[in-house]
Amino acid sequence: MNGLRLYDQSEHLLLASYAMHSADTEGRLYPEPTHPYRGPYARDRDRILHSSAFRRLSGKMQVFTGEMGIYHRTRLTHTFEVASVARTMARVLRLNEDLTEALALMHDIGHPPFGHCGEDVLSEHMSSVGGFSHNEFALVIVSELEQRYVEFSGLNLSRETLAGQDVRAHKAEAAVGRAPLLEVQLVDAADSIAYDAHDVDDALQMGLLSIDELAELAIVRRALDLIRDKRGFMPIHQLRQSLVHELIDLQVSELVEVSSEMLRQYEGHHHNDICDLGVRFRHGETLRAERRELEAFLFDAVYRHPRLIPVRDSAAKRLSELFNVLTNDPNRLPLRFRQRQQDHPLEKIVGEYLAGMTDAFCDQQHQYATGTSRGPLADW
Repeated sequence: MNGLRLYDQSEHLLLASYAMHSADTEGRLYPEPTHPYRGPYARDRDRILHSSAFRRLSGKMQVFTGEMGIYHRTRLTHTFEVASVARTMARVLRLNEDLTEALALMHDIGHPPFGHCGEDVLSEHMSSVGGFSHNEFALVIVSELEQRYVEFSGLNLSRETLAGQDVRAHKAEAAVGRAPLLEVQLVDAADSIAYDAHDVDDALQMGLLSIDELAELAIVRRALDLIRDKRGFMPIHQLRQSLVHELIDLQVSELVEVSSEMLRQYEGHHHNDICDLGVRFRHGETLRAERRELEAFLFDAVYRHPRLIPVRDSAAKRLSELFNVLTNDPNRLPLRFRQRQQDHPLEKIVGEYLAGMTDAFCDQQHQYATGTSRGPLADW
């Protein structure tokens, strides 16, 4: 126990009083002996990192499909970038880095193939069973579908990590009243900061946008001014990379500065006090308005770009056809999913199976399902 005792003592010395301390965990659904030198959230992080669902994120595109090149982000690279940003902010704000990292690594684990169009297709086909939410599906993955232990289904993560993901699945409810843990809020902020900046990077690299178009936006003009003050004239490829860095840095810097100032008044408070008081991280009003402008621009100029729409439509058509094949003939589901029909509606089971696929695996199974064979499809 010496190693774990030292772990708890180091958290007591390094973390703020309002951070989520490992010693205060409410444990796991299935009790397990404590680890001799890893805290509960470090164990959560490692279990997520070693899960098969996490590895499959490398084959799931963020916004653009593999048909449009190989430079742009996958769900896996995006996840690592979010974890990096979140962990940095957690360290500065003296929050629990292990819990923050576990939440960041888990946050996109439930995304279906083909980005947001994949989620739209599943939501439409699953409307009779409440639709589809990748945030809710992440909880199904880590609680039921991952099979790594003899004693229980799922990864048996800590209650705090599961609760943090549940907040993502019910954002509207979490936005009022009792606040989520600060670590949970930090991951949500890091996700938003990272995907906006990296969608800019991917769109510029693919030629969907130009620097001149982006310079019409206040936050981009501010970032470009900072770059010119620091570095002067730059070649276009270096300017793109510097712009992405500056967009992240100025947002992270302000959030850390504003949050540090806000949290000074809560020194000595427990994490439960902070939640009860409804304390929430926020950028300043100016930056919030600039971010809204950027996101509205990206929605229209990138996510609805003429080059992207036919690719998305084609992917959506394949996923929809595969859903229909499986609901019309459930015996074509892999055995594990056929067995789940005993406890869940067919549409939910088909949606789970499809949501766990990578882009390439989905295309392979679509080709098999719509070909001459009539056998069960492969499990992932």
